[in-house]
Amino acid sequence: MLRIQSKALGSCEIEEKQLIRFSNGLFGFESHTEFALLDAMQRPFYWLQSLRDVDISFLLINPYLFRSDYVLEVPDSDIEEIGAPDPDDILVFAIVTVPEDVREMTANLQGPVIINRRDSLGRQSIHLDPSWKTRHRILGETDGKRDNAC
Repeated sequence: MLRIQSKALGSCEIEEKQLIRFSNGLFGFESHTEFALLDAMQRPFYWLQSLRDVDISFLLINPYLFRSDYVLEVPDSDIEEIGAPDPDDILVFAIVTVPEDVREMTANLQGPVIINRRDSLGRQSIHLDPSWKTRHRILGETDGKRDNAC
């Protein structure tokens, strides 16, 4: 077990398999390459916590939970960068933005975070389908319609 500091959870113990390396960081946070994937207190969310800076963390959600029509389409080179894992070893997340009115929270389906859980490698990619945007209302799109995208 490793002990880390988390912005959302404070001091917590994690297993080594929760450590994820992003060789290029995340968009806008390229210098942050080491993260921990943490369960959030409220399901179905997760935290992606930077190990370099406790103030850098991202709330994540599995996009398939609210968009059953979401299909991951990213450049093959991005999948190769995380070790070309079997499809069963790929975790897909969307970064969540929570405004003051939580009913308006959105998920970035244009820039999915993909993780090879077997090798603990991650990459933020750009979806090849331009109809997926950076702000899809989580509570407004559970019916699978795209017309609520911003």
